[in-house]
Amino acid sequence: MSEADEWWKNAVIYGIDVERFCDSDGDGVGDFAGLTGKLDHLTRLGVTCVWLLPFFPSTNRDNGYDITDYLQVDPRYGSFDDFLDFVVQAGARGIRVILDLVAQHTSDRHPWFLSARHDARSPFRDYYVWTDHPPRPAPGRGPMFPGQEDSTWTHDPVAQQYYYHRFYHFQPSLNHENPAVWTELERIIDFWMSFGIAGFRIDAAAHMIEKPLDPQGGKDREHRVLRDIFRHVTARIPDALIMSEVDEDESVLPEFFDGRQMNAMLNFSLNNHLLHALAVGRARPLLDGLARLPPPPDNGVWANFLRNLDEADLERLDPGAYDETVAALGPDKDMRIFGRGLRRRLAPMLGGDGPRLRMSLSLLFAMPGAPLICYGDEIGMGEDLSQPGRNAVRSPMQWSKGRNGGFSTAAKSRLTQPVVTGAFGPDGVNADDQWQDDGSLLNHVARLAAIRLEHPAIGRRECRPIGDAPDGVVALRYGGADHDLVILHNLSDKPARLDLDLGATCRGQAVALLGEALDTQDGRLRITLPGYDSRWSKWPH
Repeated sequence: MSEADEWWKNAVIYGIDVERFCDSDGDGVGDFAGLTGKLDHLTRLGVTCVWLLPFFPSTNRDNGYDITDYLQVDPRYGSFDDFLDFVVQAGARGIRVILDLVAQHTSDRHPWFLSARHDARSPFRDYYVWTDHPPRPAPGRGPMFPGQEDSTWTHDPVAQQYYYHRFYHFQPSLNHENPAVWTELERIIDFWMSFGIAGFRIDAAAHMIEKPLDPQGGKDREHRVLRDIFRHVTARIPDALIMSEVDEDESVLPEFFDGRQMNAMLNFSLNNHLLHALAVGRARPLLDGLARLPPPPDNGVWANFLRNLDEADLERLDPGAYDETVAALGPDKDMRIFGRGLRRRLAPMLGGDGPRLRMSLSLLFAMPGAPLICYGDEIGMGEDLSQPGRNAVRSPMQWSKGRNGGFSTAAKSRLTQPVVTGAFGPDGVNADDQWQDDGSLLNHVARLAAIRLEHPAIGRRECRPIGDAPDGVVALRYGGADHDLVILHNLSDKPARLDLDLGATCRGQAVALLGEALDTQDGRLRITLPGYDSRWSKWPH
């Protein structure tokens, strides 16, 4: 496959929760018609790929990840035709669409599970994992949500057995050792691909290979289900994107990221080190994180992010780094969750500091791989800590100063979730006002996306840190086919004096892409970089 076909290496990915994006009919719930109506926002922002969170029928006890029907659109979000219209209209603007494939578990109200629990002879019984005597969990195999779930096994009074659930008790895990489950997945994948989508995000990919009845914590070492998904999807659409969620230690990531299971991996590892570096204002944590990161396969790319729509999971940090990060970015107990992370949006984590926020988003776009941002972070939305659990970061998008921030015309009591109030509410943070302000965060992110799309080396070439930079400064270099790209970020609020040897290919004044142009004398760069400043410059060959 040519570099041009591997579009995901030069993508700007944007995550959307349809329910909270835009309500077109005034019922208080976001829908596909509302989303289609905001495609101009995405186009102007520079988005090339939309990742849609689950929009299928569910009991809505876990933001749609408790699915009851994989082959329908939840009617709260509009009709199937509304979904198809969005995919077509997005494609006409050059925006690809990928869907969440939630195949680790179903809802306990899915017809498969209802049949399984009522009849031990049901063909669906073996779609799940049952036992009379649950084994003790192996180290690292306890509940994903400590404090909310006490065990990964729940006794079903109808089935008179225990069933396994790696996540919530209402999300029984599927048995991927059963070939019939793979047949169902094939049917689901083929169904959605027939409507022109560009691929899938694989939810909880690392947990799909676990063997819950193994007391030693075994797993399918062949990763058959992940290989089968990738093979099946790319056989049908060779340039499809499979972006997988694998939040594991760096040492095991190559077992998954081998070019035959996914072509993009969500970069939880680097996210930990990014947030640590931003918290302490030092480059070393990030540079160490980059050094520890295994290279992607030839067909792969890291999908880098600062925040997603779950908790900011910091469990890849050592205890000292974790304590530093949490103390700086989530000082109050109510901001923390599950003993491993933060339930905060990016802007308030960084104190609502405009220059610091701009620098942080610029740093994201400079990381080797493809940038991923989630709705609202492009305007600096805040969280709502009055909401339970992870819903704190899932408030409705803020479009204007109007009623409900322009999200919906419904009465406040009918909104799927309240709009954020206070300093980060729509009176001060909204897309309409920011589009009209050339110096806004939104226009800054749009410029970053444009720069990133014009410089595919960031997704395809090796990132080389430049030595001798002060510890507050991240200095990176990418070698393009016809230019050298140098990117500087000062993570500190203090000015930093730089004296860097950039070599013979970086002589004289560069072309400024963001910030003031860099100028060298005989390949040596001597400047003072203001606090929280960012510079992107290139030297044509």
